[in-house]
Amino acid sequence: MHTMEDTAAATSGPTERVRKVLFSVLGASLDVSRVDPGADLWEAGMDSLLSVSLLVALEDEFDVEFPDELLTRETFSSVERITAAVGTLVEE
Repeated sequence: MHTMEDTAAATSGPTERVRKVLFSVLGASLDVSRVDPGADLWEAGMDSLLSVSLLVALEDEFDVEFPDELLTRETFSSVERITAAVGTLVEE
């Protein structure tokens, strides 16, 4: 049986789901709601420890595992790049 959360997750776009995860992980560090999808998250205040927390949260949210080749600073540099990476993993 699906919960309301499952339904909401299934009907919201991947970009909004990525933003939700970003807010849960980075909310105290930066105002994610004001971050443009193409804005550099590293310049906005993300660091390596936060990127690992973000990685784990994204894997949990989307039920995926990031392969080694996607574990780069570039992959986690913006909402757009994160959404694109997640999109390739969800399609598999």
